[in-house]
Amino acid sequence: MNLLKLYKIVVGAVVSLVFVALLLAVQEMPVYSAKGSPQQNEVYQAYVEGAPGECRAPNLVSNIILDYRAYDTLLETTSLFAVVMAIILMWGTGRKEQ
Repeated sequence: MNLLKLYKIVVGAVVSLVFVALLLAVQEMPVYSAKGSPQQNEVYQAYVEGAPGECRAPNLVSNIILDYRAYDTLLETTSLFAVVMAIILMWGTGRKEQ
């Protein structure tokens, strides 16, 4: 048996297993609007009720992003910046000067 053929069989089997696992995980998810689902938790209620008194931003979305999740947003943007800079630096390393 050819090594390339074996490689294709193994890759196909792994992809199939991952696909089946994802389908099983989707079947186990709760209904979106069901009571007790992850969307119906106390965090949403605390954001909506507490934001007008605790925060100074003009609307609810700005309150959540700037006050409640500021460090998370800062770390996400920093990591995205680092990834983009790494990709740009990697693309530029193989060029010859003219």
